[in-house]
Amino acid sequence: MSRTRSAAVAGLFYPADPAQLHRDIQSMLSAAERSGPAPKALIVPHAGYVYSGPVAASAFAQLKQIRQQITRVILLGPCHRVPLRGLATSSADYFATPLGNVKIDQSAIDSVASLPQVQEFDLTHQQEHSLEVQLPFLQEALAHFSLVPLVVGDASAEEVSEVLERLWGGDETLIVISSDLSHYHDYNTARAMDSETCEAIEHMNPSAIHYDQACGRNPVNGLLLAAKKHGLQVTTLDLRNSGDTAGDKSNVVGYGAWALT
Repeated sequence: MSRTRSAAVAGLFYPADPAQLHRDIQSMLSAAERSGPAPKALIVPHAGYVYSGPVAASAFAQLKQIRQQITRVILLGPCHRVPLRGLATSSADYFATPLGNVKIDQSAIDSVASLPQVQEFDLTHQQEHSLEVQLPFLQEALAHFSLVPLVVGDASAEEVSEVLERLWGGDETLIVISSDLSHYHDYNTARAMDSETCEAIEHMNPSAIHYDQACGRNPVNGLLLAAKKHGLQVTTLDLRNSGDTAGDKSNVVGYGAWALT
């Protein structure tokens, strides 16, 4: 009997109605610019769509030219609910969204299961939004794909990079890292902090990204380490905060989108 991880934040972070969800995502993707070569990896925000959706769309829109080519997505995001040491896989066979079920690539999970920093830990996946909010975008942007979902807890850049190396694959594999930027500063402070983080990402300098600069610091830093080894280049696609999208400017959260090609 197959096991399905049910959508936990549909109706909260994004619409629960499939038709509305489809319309909203297609509208955001249509408004986003497409440029440059096809990405191997993306860094995208994970707040509610009203706040960070347009920023995320700027990254997912880059997949249009390879929507048929990508058949596997490696998705990493930080834990917000249940802390853990290392990285957590799921025992589920499918992750559900209002747009349907996404099949889990069990053979890929098996390939990293022997690493000491990897554990199966369903509880940390159960209510985690950092991975879930990316799935409807991927369902709309890609034709068909399987998923390797990994919640990242207390893990070094080297530990995350080692997992990514095993899952790197070829042109059929896309890596998506889910991370917001600074949290709950005034608008100008956030812009300054997020600009520093952006510069660190552009220069692939993980040691310059600190915990208060990105909630997904650990998976971001692991990707930057692996990307440097593979000679990837970073392009900044968008850099804004909730004061620019759907909130006031006194207490904002930062969002950025990057493509690694």
